[in-house]
Amino acid sequence: MERAADPERGAHRAPGRRTRRGASSGVLDFLLGRPLSTAQALHERIGIVAGVALLGLDALSSAAYGPEAALTMLRPLGTQGVWLLLPLMACIIGLLLMVANSYMQTIAAYPHGGGAYTVARENLGPRAGRLAASALMLDYVLNVAVGISAGVGALVSVFPALHTYTLPLTLGLLALLTLINLRGVREAGAVFVLPTWLFIAALVTTLGVGAFQMVSHGGHPIAEVPPPPLPSPTGAATVWLVMRAFASGCTAMTGVEAISNGVPLFRDPSIRRARTTLALIVGTLVALLAGVAVLCRAYAVGATVPGSSSYQSVLSQLIGAVMGRGVFYYGAMATILAVLSLSANTSFADFPRVCRLLAQDRNLPVSFAHRGRRLVFSYGILTLALLAALLLIVCRGITDRLIPLFAMGALLAFTLSQLGMVVHWNRHRAQVGWQWRRAVNGVGGVLTALTLLIVGVSKFAEGGWAALLLIPMGVLLFSRVHAAYARMARATELRRPIRLADTPPFIVVVPVDRWSHASEAAVCFALELSQDVHAVHVCTGEDSEAELNVAWRRYVEAPLVAAGREPPRLVHVPSPYRGVVWPLLDHVDSLLEAAPLRTVVVVLPELLERRWLRAALYGHRSEVLRSALLMSDERRLVVTSVPWYLPSAERPEPHSAWWSASPGDEAPSH
Repeated sequence: MERAADPERGAHRAPGRRTRRGASSGVLDFLLGRPLSTAQALHERIGIVAGVALLGLDALSSAAYGPEAALTMLRPLGTQGVWLLLPLMACIIGLLLMVANSYMQTIAAYPHGGGAYTVARENLGPRAGRLAASALMLDYVLNVAVGISAGVGALVSVFPALHTYTLPLTLGLLALLTLINLRGVREAGAVFVLPTWLFIAALVTTLGVGAFQMVSHGGHPIAEVPPPPLPSPTGAATVWLVMRAFASGCTAMTGVEAISNGVPLFRDPSIRRARTTLALIVGTLVALLAGVAVLCRAYAVGATVPGSSSYQSVLSQLIGAVMGRGVFYYGAMATILAVLSLSANTSFADFPRVCRLLAQDRNLPVSFAHRGRRLVFSYGILTLALLAALLLIVCRGITDRLIPLFAMGALLAFTLSQLGMVVHWNRHRAQVGWQWRRAVNGVGGVLTALTLLIVGVSKFAEGGWAALLLIPMGVLLFSRVHAAYARMARATELRRPIRLADTPPFIVVVPVDRWSHASEAAVCFALELSQDVHAVHVCTGEDSEAELNVAWRRYVEAPLVAAGREPPRLVHVPSPYRGVVWPLLDHVDSLLEAAPLRTVVVVLPELLERRWLRAALYGHRSEVLRSALLMSDERRLVVTSVPWYLPSAERPEPHSAWWSASPGDEAPSH
């Protein structure tokens, strides 16, 4: 059935639509910016400088909490623990370089992004891909929580009076980051460029001055502000204690995979820009980790008790010892606070993209694959923010409580990615140098697997068991979602030409409570579908049955009979318990039973009001009826709505697709 287009009606509607958008989207435009078209996607891509800020903050910021996490485990050793930090950092740096080399290969082999998930899925199978995705997503959620809590920890180090406000501060920073990322990739990158490079400059300056002082004083520099004294040794350097310290220090490895997940974010040539960005990030991180470890030994800087009122971060002590507590100290601590807090942005850039790939493979709801108003994957961003907020609330915003969960997801993803690359090179032996690339990935996979085992065993009792539980739960979730989509695809798949059935005419049911413009629109639509129309009035005792009978005879039956048309039947259905839904459903069931070969179409008149406060006054009976009818599981039942819009400032007259005034008609009222 087709209706002729009305140019005047279309011309009348267009301005209203523009006005409605302006009125309803003003707040969103202010908070998130104006919507971006799909054609603007290329302009949202980034270069190397913004790439370091957008995707490198996670890795770079680990220079602040990686060494501190290891020193916290080594506190029982006193001075000996500070001396052990350097060899531990050397082992972590070697492992970091091995992983970075592997991801250099991944960027070139899989330029469409996805990192460990894509590599594992394509080379080790879909189950391994889901395992890698679950591990990555846990790592990203933890990165947000750890980065923000570490940033607030740096703030509390400078202003101890803020200690009692740790959790509100972390949640406030999380909300701010979420808002920034919902505004789009380019705007987020622009926000983070200055803090990132100031952070690098501040730490490099501190490490340079500290190294100069160390050399000048024969390896024993004089601290400008002496750090808190190291505790007296309370234990020996056992293998178990060193393993735990190494496991905590491995948090410095997180974030390296971010570039491989975000290759599509870069401008062309994206592969070269992504690899250059990764090299800059890893080179800077190696220098920072090594420098912090050396200067902590030289200045006798150790970890203080996390969460205590006397807590000072390792970097706060180190900068104070090297540069004093002047303007430089507060400026450097401000950049550390900013970068630690903003380091969560790496997850905001990559988590939604992993969700998108999972959604495209039907492992997550397809809504995660849809770009929002600013060309970002809004569902993924909001999901990440919610999960991180829950984690911060559970751990009260204390970094040390989150560390046992950290790094396990990243190490598992590293291992699966490198083993996947071994299989990849076995399949691509025609490429030059595939043997040594396979060897590098194989050795890297073995080393990260051993590291994962060490971290899992050493951190199990401290909360690492939760990661070992959450990762399989993620895999189970992805598998269930995939199975549900597979069932839907099998049930709806059709591989045959269309079949037009010779079916009898519809029986159309129109619920009517009183004669109104909304009822008229629904009845007119019903008469276009069929001549067998039943107007059903459910008698609840709250309205006048006699008044409806009079109006029906006068305004419906008489005009239609005069026009030679069969008028709809008005049926009164009793409702002794004053309900509307079940009496209507019972009547529809009786019609279906009486006509086993026919289809019943229920046409619902729907009164619509754009202003939500007024809309709440009119109730939602049509929505309740629609839901009840659709959930009845009756295959011969069809439900449709005919809207009737109440007047507004943009559209002063009430209107519907099934009403148009004739010359001389009065404007309809409601």
